[in-house]
This record gives sequence, structure tokens and C-alpha cells, in this order.
Amino acid sequence: MNNSKTKGNALALLPLGVFLLLFIGSGIISRDFYKMPVLVAFIISTSTAFLINKRADFSTKLEVFCKGGGNKDIILMLMIFLFAGSFSSVAKSMGGVDSIVNLGLSILPANLLVSGLFIIGCFISISMGTSVGTIAALGPIGLAIASKTGIPTALILGAVVGGAMFGDNLSMISDTTIAATRTQGCEMKDKFRANFLIVLPAAIITVIILTLLTIGYKGTPSSNYSYELIKVLPYMFVLIGAILGANVFFLLGGGVILAGIIGLISGAFDMFGLIAAISSGMVSMQELCLISIVVGGMVELIKFNGGIDFLLNFITKRIKSKRGAELGIAALVSVMDLCTANNTIAIVMAAPLAKDISEEYEVDPAKSASLLDIFSSVWQGIIPYGAQLLTAAGLAGISPFEIIKYLHYPILMLICGCVSIAFGIPKIKSIKSKSAKPAA
Repeated sequence: MNNSKTKGNALALLPLGVFLLLFIGSGIISRDFYKMPVLVAFIISTSTAFLINKRADFSTKLEVFCKGGGNKDIILMLMIFLFAGSFSSVAKSMGGVDSIVNLGLSILPANLLVSGLFIIGCFISISMGTSVGTIAALGPIGLAIASKTGIPTALILGAVVGGAMFGDNLSMISDTTIAATRTQGCEMKDKFRANFLIVLPAAIITVIILTLLTIGYKGTPSSNYSYELIKVLPYMFVLIGAILGANVFFLLGGGVILAGIIGLISGAFDMFGLIAAISSGMVSMQELCLISIVVGGMVELIKFNGGIDFLLNFITKRIKSKRGAELGIAALVSVMDLCTANNTIAIVMAAPLAKDISEEYEVDPAKSASLLDIFSSVWQGIIPYGAQLLTAAGLAGISPFEIIKYLHYPILMLICGCVSIAFGIPKIKSIKSKSAKPAA
């Protein structure tokens, strides 16, 4: 990093401090980290950014905020969010979720129930792009398996959460993947390949551990799982197309059309039902879209006021190599997720600084995006106040802390991420120049 640059202004970071105080403080006081609406917390904290830097008038700051919130990459990201929400909603409405879950369960060997449940969770989450949705879909089935086999409920839910985080981290339609790739300027397929190579050992070891832990249990839950293969096709279309590198808008738009046609033919809904499902999916992404706009504007104000320069100088003084840069990116997004309990928001907040660091130390955009996604997903799958563990624990009526010791995959993913940084793997040779534009 060029040390001749301005040292920046530490006070410009005050909005982040206000946000953390509001979010964490309200969580500690109310014992509910979702008591304070994230959007409200961000709007209040953004307001403090307008009070800093008296050399600029309010109109100038407002223009800066709008420029940040209306950044072309953010707008494209919002459009992808809307398409992804529409696909998930239409596919679910036509019965795709039930079919894909039941298909996996119907082919599971009786002695591989829990490890198989983890694998099914991986497949479902990478197809659906939502960890909470995967937990909500598989959780009740996991509880049924626990009641009929005697396998500890927390162990089964730990496997479900692990499988859910696998897809949350890798899925082409996951909001975390979209946010990471858009902000770092890389192709989804490149990020997928780099990310997959890093976390694959964690998934394999998790399957082995779960198999060994449950090898002595016997009993089989009901095998009457009904499914329709045709309703699995939209997920296969998106999954295969994403791996082949199809344009994300074509991919999600095609998925919506295919799922809609299947739903109309099967009678799952009529044309108005299809339109309602599309609308419902878009509405479900509304808060995330608004948060992304506000965060984009707030970060631009922080940058305008000198906060980003201060952080860059503070962090880069401690970064002496490419390995240090990767570790800095991982630490940055980890802290953000621990504070916000939302991996997508953590990525959006950490991304601008991560982009600057990766460009300065020639970290490949695919590796930078992978680190953002991996380490945010690690902590999102472990923290007891995150939506994932709260959902899983709520289904079973147990404490989230009971599940933590069985979170083999998130913990192994953390280890694999650290190994990837320490040994510089996977080897990526597609470094883009600093003038390269983000991928469309």
C-alpha cells in the first residue's frame, strides 16, 4: 500500500460503531439479537455519517450517499436478488421443495441416515440458495429420524445446519454468493471453483465423522416419500447451468419460466397464482435490497469522510504479503458477521475494503470472493444468535448451544479456510489488473 496516501479520519468510522452499539446493545438488553430491525439500525447509523466532515455541506453529502447507494454493481446485485427470490418462490409453490427433499430421502441407505441427511442438505441448499429455507425443510424430517432411531436430536440438527451452510456458501443463487462475486468483480463460475476446492475436504470429513458417530444406531423412519421428478428439473436446470457458466439473469429467468410451466401443467397454481408467487418472491427480498442500498450509501459516505483510508492504513500496516492480505479479508468479514449475525450484510459491509486490499496485494478476485463467503458463512453457521441455529433449535425446542458441539462442517470449513490462506491454495492464475472492470 502506498503510504503516501492520506491517513484518513478515524471519526468517519463512527457510523459503524453506532450500528454495532444499536444492534449488539439491543440484543444484549432484550436477549434477542433480532429485536432491533437491521434496516432501522443502518438508517440511524447512516445519519451520523452526515454529521461528520463539516467542510462539506449537506447537499454534497447527500449526493455522495446517493452515488454509493446507486452504484451500478449494487443495482445489478439488487436485480439478481429479485430474480433469485422469484425463482425460489415459484419453485416452492409448484412443489419443488417437497419433491427434492423426498427424492433424496427415498434413496438413503438405512445405515447412512445422518450423513445422508447432510448430503441432501448440501444438495438442497446449493439448489435453493438459502440456508434457513433448507433447515426449515429438512429440520422436521431430521426430528422424525431422531424419534425413530434414538440418534441425538442435536446431532441430527447439527448435520442439517452443516448441509445448509454448504449451499449457502456455494450456491449460485445464494445472496451471499451474489454479493461476494458482484462486489469483488469476478465470475460466479470462477468463485464456485475456487470456493469448492477449499471446502470440499471439510464436506468429505464431515460425512466420515457423521457416519462413524451414528454407525451403532438402528431403525428406519417411514419410507413413504412421494416426489415428482419433473418438479426437480428447475433446480437441476439452475445448478447445471450455473456450473457451466450461464449468465445469471438467463439462468434465473429460465428457472422461473421452467418452474412456472411445470406448476401450470401440474395444476399447482393458475396464471394468477404464478404471478402472485413471482411477486411474493420479489417482496421477500425487499428488505435485503433496501439494506444493500443504505449500506452502499453509508460506505460511500464513510469513504468520502476518510474512514476507508484510515482502515486501509491501519490494516495494511500489518499486512506484509499476499497471505497477510487474505488473512485480513477473512478477519474483516468474520468480525462483521459476528457483529451483525447476517452473512450477506457482513459481506456487503466488508466488500469495499476487501476489494481495495485484494487489488493492492494481487489477490485473485475469485479468491477474495471465496474468502468473504467462506468466513462469513463459518460464523453464521456457528453463532447461537444467528437465524440458522435459532431456526434449528426452535424446531426441536432445544437450546442453540446444544447444537454447537455437533457443527462439524462449519468448524471444518473454518479450518480449511485457514489452511487455504496458510498454504496459498487453490492456485489461481487469473489475476486481473487493477483497472479491470467488475464482471457483468
